[in-house]
Amino acid sequence: MDNSAYYCYCCLLALLPPLYFLVKFWWRTSCARRSHGLRLPPGPWQLPIIGSIHHLRGSLVHRALRDLSLRHGPLMFLRLGEVPVVVASTPDAAKEFMKTHDATFATRPMTLSAKVFAKDGPGIVVAPYGGDHWRQLRKICIVELLSTRRVRSFGPVREEEAARLVQAVAGASTRRAPAPAPLVDLGRLAAVYVADASVRAIVGRRFGETDALLRFVDESVRLAGGFTPVDLFPSSLLVRVLTLRRAVRRLEHFRESLFGFMDGVVREHLERKQSSRGGGGEEEEADMVDVLLRIQQEGNLKFPLTMRIIEAVIFDLIAGGIETASSTLQWAMAELMRNPAAMSKAQAEVRGVYAGQTKVTEDRLGELPYLQLVIKETLRLHVPGPLLIPRECQEHCRVLGYDVPKGAMVLVNAWAIARSPEYWEEPDAFDPDRA
Repeated sequence: MDNSAYYCYCCLLALLPPLYFLVKFWWRTSCARRSHGLRLPPGPWQLPIIGSIHHLRGSLVHRALRDLSLRHGPLMFLRLGEVPVVVASTPDAAKEFMKTHDATFATRPMTLSAKVFAKDGPGIVVAPYGGDHWRQLRKICIVELLSTRRVRSFGPVREEEAARLVQAVAGASTRRAPAPAPLVDLGRLAAVYVADASVRAIVGRRFGETDALLRFVDESVRLAGGFTPVDLFPSSLLVRVLTLRRAVRRLEHFRESLFGFMDGVVREHLERKQSSRGGGGEEEEADMVDVLLRIQQEGNLKFPLTMRIIEAVIFDLIAGGIETASSTLQWAMAELMRNPAAMSKAQAEVRGVYAGQTKVTEDRLGELPYLQLVIKETLRLHVPGPLLIPRECQEHCRVLGYDVPKGAMVLVNAWAIARSPEYWEEPDAFDPDRA
């Protein structure tokens, strides 16, 4: 009898921690739904502790959220661990967050990875909305880095890199009899083309570490689109004890590797410029790094533009250009190969406009309306970043008759919007002529 009582006591002690977490989660969830009479958007059923995470298992997240929205409506409430999440899946719902109440939802959630990367000053992506730092970077980007005049000035760079891409494809596919023609990895060639064009516009020249740059971009995109256990359970001491130190160590290792790489890029840029001036060579046209360094030296800034911030801005620009343009180019080629009629029509248009020319120039791109439709249809079907960048609610807000609590994460499912049968006939079909 004594042994039985002892074992029962041990079992009771073992059950107390999970029971505590279950009761705590239930109480927090119930209070969140009842507090101040909030009318939260509808959503799928939740499990204790993990919330709605189980609904996103075994599928791409944007597809799973689209399927859930078909049952629960255009505005949907989920809970990922402890984090309240509101998902917009229609144009009207997205407009509420991105236009009607844009100031309320303009800032980005500071995940653990964002905090680590912003340690010495955030770049463009994670800069807090509305502060001096955000205003300063926004002004620099609009007026100096991404103005229409400056973007057009990089036209020759894009033309040269496009010509190199064509030459690389032609050279890689050359048949050497009697051996069969080798396979050509268009995906990699496209990624290298976009990377070289972006780097030349930003840094001023192509450099030989493209593979390393592409690895950094891939890893940064993966980290930016994911969440650590600490992000999902911020109040859990157990989660912080078990995972925080390891996660921070891994993120800081990547951060130091990335900024070490970017520091080498900027240092090489400065040495090249000084050598060019000292040797009496022809002065090179100012690139984006030159612009940032000039602004840093001029001063008169409300927020100091440190070298780490410059490196973060440079990497944000490079990564944004590579990830969007490279994936769009690869998907466009894939869709054209799957649709021979569209491929033939696009080829005929390009050959007609550039007949007799040995080089594609940007000044005649306006004469290629069908090719522009191909790009637009590709962007519709294959949105770069299907859920866009997450947003965070800064204050309680009412959207489409529902309450969005302060601190909630907001996701706009651009992929679901672009494939909605309410707005598109045969939404999953590639049809450039639909416009």
